Amino acid sequence: MADRLTFELVSPERILLSGDYDMVVVPGVEGDFAVLPSHAPLISTLRPGVIEVYSGDRVETEIFVDGGFAQVVADRLVILAERAFPASELDENRMLDLIKEAKAAAADMSEDELVRKAQERVDVLELIYETRVH
Repeated sequence: MADRLTFELVSPERILLSGDYDMVVVPGVEGDFAVLPSHAPLISTLRPGVIEVYSGDRVETEIFVDGGFAQVVADRLVILAERAFPASELDENRMLDLIKEAKAAAADMSEDELVRKAQERVDVLELIYETRVH
């Protein structure tokens, strides 16, 4: 078993984080999941949420992601995020802007499944707002 997990977080603009860590907790579309060294191969879609990056038994970094994909291969986790920024920047204005964007996207969709997915995104963002900001 490897000692550490190599983790890279990539956004369309740049590599946001790259390093070796003990564990990363990821907001998967089916629920949060923890990635440790020697994790089984996995690909997952991400929902809006906070990635927790651990060194030892403490959270070293928290990063908000607004969707994307995660891939785990051996001792490496790569996340391709649609949008990402430090969770410390989840202030009231930023969260309300994200919720407003999500509601506008939901209003523009006509197919039932797309509307349901957009509404789920609104619900998750509102929950994050209520539990972390407000």
